[in-house]
Amino acid sequence: MSRPITGDVSFWTKDSLHDLVREYLDGYRFIAVSNREPWIHKQTLFGIECVQPASGLATAIDPIMRASGGVWVAHGSGSADAEVVDAGDHIAVPPDAPAYTLRRVWLPRDIEQGYYNGLANEGLWPLCHVAFHRPRFTQHDWDCYRTANQIFADAVLDEAAGEPAVVFIQDYHFGLLPRLLKERNPQIIVAQFWHIPWPNRETFRAFPWKQELIDGMLGNDLLGFHLPYDCSNFLETVDRNIEALVDNERARVSRNGHTTYVRPFPVSIDFDKHTRLAGTASIDAEIAQWQLLLGRSPEVLGIGIDRVDYTKGIPERMDAIDALISARPDLRGRFVFLQVGVPSRTAITDYRDLDTQIEASINRINQRWGTEEWQPIVFVHRHVDQEALIALHRMADFCVVSSLHDGMNLVAKEFVASRSDDDGILILSSFTGAARELTDALLVNPFAPDEISWAMQEAIAMPAEERRRRMHRMRSVVCAHNVYRWGGKILQALHNLVDPRHCHDSRDAMRAVGLGAA
Repeated sequence: MSRPITGDVSFWTKDSLHDLVREYLDGYRFIAVSNREPWIHKQTLFGIECVQPASGLATAIDPIMRASGGVWVAHGSGSADAEVVDAGDHIAVPPDAPAYTLRRVWLPRDIEQGYYNGLANEGLWPLCHVAFHRPRFTQHDWDCYRTANQIFADAVLDEAAGEPAVVFIQDYHFGLLPRLLKERNPQIIVAQFWHIPWPNRETFRAFPWKQELIDGMLGNDLLGFHLPYDCSNFLETVDRNIEALVDNERARVSRNGHTTYVRPFPVSIDFDKHTRLAGTASIDAEIAQWQLLLGRSPEVLGIGIDRVDYTKGIPERMDAIDALISARPDLRGRFVFLQVGVPSRTAITDYRDLDTQIEASINRINQRWGTEEWQPIVFVHRHVDQEALIALHRMADFCVVSSLHDGMNLVAKEFVASRSDDDGILILSSFTGAARELTDALLVNPFAPDEISWAMQEAIAMPAEERRRRMHRMRSVVCAHNVYRWGGKILQALHNLVDPRHCHDSRDAMRAVGLGAA
């Protein structure tokens, strides 16, 4: 990381990110860390199958991994994962054209349960999302979280092998990992991206081990969130809960002689790749399959695509459809809303209860309004592959993303990227990170079903010229702010942060990483 930045990139592509990675990571090992692995090996009736799980995180990190030829450390969760790795728990991926190494970490079942389902997803997840869902905290789960972070630290340090390394940690599963790495090897450069919101300081007071978690995160050299709002919340949280020097102007925290810089990096998608795929013949075939499921093409098709999670606002969305048909009885027989609900975290009771609640709500609405020939809501309660989802994007008159709280929400950006016809309406929760960029969507309060219903009525009535004007502007935003820009901006900031010799003074260094005044 000794070379100076050669200048900003006005339009980011896979090639420009590749060049940046090669320049900035020269002489450094690049190690990514996440709970979810980018490739999973499963036992099937036909032998071992390698699949790529649906994951916005994997989509974001994969281009950096391919360019760096680095190591991705992740939890081995597939039924055949242990059978295909070498003696060091490594396997080259992707399987068709290996470009980097996957290092699998094994967690005892009780540790996995307490760390992942317990502390991470029953504790931190609801704490960080303002969805009014009470978090659960137990000492056992926190101990498991500590243990899992230590197991991952051992694996990362083993991969670094005492050599210069950049470690890029993903998400809320590893709040303690940065400090664990720095304590054992202060020369490792550590960055972390927190993919979910950060709560305000009063909300965070409910976390029982707040000082230990914050101290762990302050082991980072660079800490990224989606939005400036999240950065501000984090800085205020630090200021009120731990002994440290917080510099709000420069968005940095100094503690025990070490400085952590905090910065927003809104994550995105590979717009060009998504758009190209949306125009292929395979998508036309998928459209035909959806039409068979629907039985006939409705005059108006609305869609929702979500993991089944209480932060996604699916029950409120169903109530909005009920209100829509009540207000517009002429839509009976003409309108269908197709909701894809991908099962998620089914080991957690609250998620199983949500499944039951959603199905009961859909049955109630279909019984109230439906006929023998027509049902207003079609619920697809299973995993759906990317091509089939793109086909839905292309078919839909409008797409509803009504998350109660979301760090970003890439479904909104994927819908926009699929619409090369410049048509379709995005109805978007104002409590998503995406709402800050996609301002031409119809923005709604997701807690108010009537407001979502009104937006649906507006979408149905909107003239074609206005639909295309809105979609064209949103497509321009997603095209420019793509996933390669996200990765490149993080690399640029990290490069100048750890090697500021090319900046004349500290204020220039802050400008170089985008943390000071322009």
